[in-house]
Formats: sequence, structure tokens, C-alpha cells
Amino acid sequence: MMADPSGRPDLIAATGVHAWYGSSHVLRGIDFRVGRGETVGLLGRNGMGKSTLLRTLLGHVRQREGIIHVAGRDLSRGQPHEVARLGVAYVPEGRGIFPNLSVRENLIMAARAGADGRRDWDEARVLDLFPRLAERLTHGGQQLSGGEQQMLSIGRALMTNPDCLVLDEATEGLAPRIVREIWRVIATVRASGIAAVVVDRNYRAVLDHADRVVVLEKGQVVAEGRSAELAAGAGVLDRLLGV
Repeated sequence: MMADPSGRPDLIAATGVHAWYGSSHVLRGIDFRVGRGETVGLLGRNGMGKSTLLRTLLGHVRQREGIIHVAGRDLSRGQPHEVARLGVAYVPEGRGIFPNLSVRENLIMAARAGADGRRDWDEARVLDLFPRLAERLTHGGQQLSGGEQQMLSIGRALMTNPDCLVLDEATEGLAPRIVREIWRVIATVRASGIAAVVVDRNYRAVLDHADRVVVLEKGQVVAEGRSAELAAGAGVLDRLLGV
């Protein structure tokens, strides 16, 4: 198994990953890893392959090649439920909550022990993290604002007691006050020892909350490094991200 420079074993380790949608070759030989307890920021302009990489690692993209290990197991051809059982929780761009279930029902239906039997995250702890959800426990998912739905999606993922939390477009389309709340939660998750992969357009916020950053361009890794190092050379990110 690979390990990061700090000596932590990799929770996710992918080598030579290619992915297609039909005849469109989206990912072109990507190497990507996430160490246990590590937060990795995944950056790139729209259409550069970020969401496809996440979905490929999670088993959602069928047309794929390469080697993917999760928690030491070869899941190169694995299915999404297999990845989830090994402790990887997914907060998709569209949030994916159940609109006809209440807040409480959305949380309870996801509750389970982690891959190692841990139950550190339960309903009480999630509601402590998201007081706004505690005030709306009986509200249906369709009654929530976009920010509340994102909170519920993250809370539901935490109810699985994951080893890694994958957030695609963590703050997309949210009001500034809610954006600050989501970054506070990401910082709390990071401090708890859960690994994370975070995709967000605000690369400066990602640098502030990630140990390491990977930048994609046209389905390939074009920059990678510790957040502090890339922040020092922010002009490179300005050029790559077109900001």
C-alpha cells in the first residue's frame, strides 16, 4: 500500500486512471491518493474532470481503466456500495437528499457503524454540528433551503461514520453566511480525524482547509503539492484556474 510523506497509509490510492463517457475520453492517466486523516483539495476549471474523477473513484463511472485501492482493497472494478462499505461517504453536487422524507428520516436512514465499528457520529452529534437542522427535524427535504439541504447532505454522510468524506462543489450556489457555516463544518470534520476530498470554486478557501491540493486540466494532473507551498505561488493557480 502507498503512504503519504507523513507515513500515513493511503485510504484511497489510484494509479493510471482513465475514464470515458461514451466516446469522450475525460480522465487521462490520473494518479491520485488520500491519506488517512488527510484533507485533499481538488481544483480545476469547469469541465476539467473533477466530478468525473470523484465518481470514478467511487465506482459510479463504468467506462474506466486503472488501479484503484480503497482501504487496501483492490476496487478497480468495484461498485459504489463496496466503496461506501469501506468508509467513503459521498456528498454529491446535487446534494441527493430524499425530498419526501423529513430531516430526521433522512438522517436515521443513513445511520450505521463505520467500517471499524465506530459510532462516533449519531443524530445528537450531527444536530449539535448543525443547530439549524435541529430546528427543522420534521420538515420535509423539499421544504429546506439550498443551504439547509447541503447541511443535511453532509450530516447524512457523517451518520455513516465515514473514514473519508467526499464533497463535490461544497458551497456552490449558497449564500455567503451559509458558505461560512459549511467551511466551519469542514474544519470541524478535518479536526475530528476524518479524511476528506473537497471540490470548490473558491481555491483560496480550499487552500485554507486542505493539507494538500491537486489541480486538474483536461483530465490530467497539472499541479500538486502542499497547500502552503501552492498558496505561496498563488500566481500559478490564478493561471491554471483562470481567475
